[in-house]
Amino acid sequence: MTVIRPRARLRIAIAAAAGVSLSLIILAPAQTGAAAGDPARGEQIWRKCVNCHTLEPDGRHRVGPRLYGLFGRVAGSLPDYRYSEALKASGIIWTETTLDAFLKDSEGFVPGTKMYGGLSLDADRMNLIAFLKQATTR
Repeated sequence: MTVIRPRARLRIAIAAAAGVSLSLIILAPAQTGAAAGDPARGEQIWRKCVNCHTLEPDGRHRVGPRLYGLFGRVAGSLPDYRYSEALKASGIIWTETTLDAFLKDSEGFVPGTKMYGGLSLDADRMNLIAFLKQATTR
């Protein structure tokens, strides 16, 4: 027996009243904020990164480069940081997708990079990326 939650029942009732096919409602997943990541949880995860990175626009680099303006930037392109040759030659443009892959396995994604470690849990990476998108915006 299929159990339909109250919110789903409400969506079905509204859709039925609007003449929308029930098959569309059932096949289309509910859109939630969780799919995009939770910036507040990402900020907690950021605490693991703060020893090596900074978020300030004109902040000094630490062991790793500052991350302000990260999204849309070519990997290894800040002129005042000494990146690995591997990262400079990678041609990667930082997007949610490329950052997710890098955070999952930096050494596997860009062999020869100086960054080590990573985040194995998908939710942790999504949350951190959501936080970084807010904190590093130009």
